Amino acid sequence: MSIDPEIAVGASLGAREFEWSASDVILYHLALGATELKYAFEPQLTVLPTFGVVAPTFHVTEPPTVVFPGIDIDLADTLHGSQQITVHGPLPTSGKARATGRIADVYDKGSAAVIVTEFEVADLDGTPLYTMRSEIFARGHGGFGGQRGPSAKTAPPDGPPDAVLVTETLPQQALWYQLCGDRNPLHVDPEFAARAGFPRPILHGLCTYGMVYKSIVDHLGEVVPHYQARFAGVVFPGDTLRTRLWDGAFATYVDDRPVLTGTYTSG
Repeated sequence: MSIDPEIAVGASLGAREFEWSASDVILYHLALGATELKYAFEPQLTVLPTFGVVAPTFHVTEPPTVVFPGIDIDLADTLHGSQQITVHGPLPTSGKARATGRIADVYDKGSAAVIVTEFEVADLDGTPLYTMRSEIFARGHGGFGGQRGPSAKTAPPDGPPDAVLVTETLPQQALWYQLCGDRNPLHVDPEFAARAGFPRPILHGLCTYGMVYKSIVDHLGEVVPHYQARFAGVVFPGDTLRTRLWDGAFATYVDDRPVLTGTYTSG
């Protein structure tokens, strides 16, 4: 298991073509608990932009790996650190696209490493659809001599929130969400979760990410084309999410424990 920043930083992750259907979009929405007709009925279907994050790997059935140029890490050592998406217009309910990726940076946090990837997604005619950026937090893989990078902490704004949005997760939520292409056993296998240091399987970070995004969009009544979130803590299936919302910023909690913080830009 190793990280070589000289090889990794700037390395191409290649281009991948993928396609999706209205059924894929509906399945994603249902995995988030989005049962309103505009999310679950094809004649009225509106695509939540966070679908774009999972669309390239939606039909992947193998567990993910963390093997990139200059990087080889055990999946059990990793957590999703942050996720960002910027859409350039409404996503079609079905289509074909190409995602072109690179390793944007690798940070050495001492006890851990942070791997930053970026993907540009365009349709097959070259029209840009969206851009996404993510960070993978690799515990125990720091100390390789790289740059420390920016602080990971995102403080919510001062003052009371404009609204508090309540979102219930269900005990079976992770079982549903794995059908969106994330077969990481951390979310379904108690033995694997224990090996990673958790008392039971945790909810997919991107499931929480999508559920909070939907709650913000539904509250605002308008599209949110830019959405960035940092995963501040774990969510277990069945937890209740409470999102404190300010103009352009949010913080999501389980009880008094922060689990997601970030920013958004309304349309």
